[in-house]
Amino acid sequence: MRIQYICLASLLVALYGCQPESRPQAGEQGGASNPDALQLAKKNNCFACHSVDKKVVGPSWKDVAAKYRGDAGAEAKLAEKIAKGGSGSWGAMPMPPFPLISEEDRKTLARYALSLK
Repeated sequence: MRIQYICLASLLVALYGCQPESRPQAGEQGGASNPDALQLAKKNNCFACHSVDKKVVGPSWKDVAAKYRGDAGAEAKLAEKIAKGGSGSWGAMPMPPFPLISEEDRKTLARYALSLK
């Protein structure tokens, strides 16, 4: 069953990878270097499954920020989740691993997502 979810996730990434990403509204960009973080997310195909403000395949980044608000270790947890993937945190659909994204870039993506309100 897990292989079917991974295949489905891969198919969705392939199908939706070229869709325009949702951009934050004025005043919602948070503390990370926003244009750099958004370009990094686009380059790494994050918007195939995530959006800034609405659920796509995975949770919106704002929902992630709300869930981890106040968690001092959230940036490290999310950076690790990007690298290793995971399942069960947001439903049955697993997040595939992205081990080729550098640690610095994973932290930038996590920091940006956590900065959203």
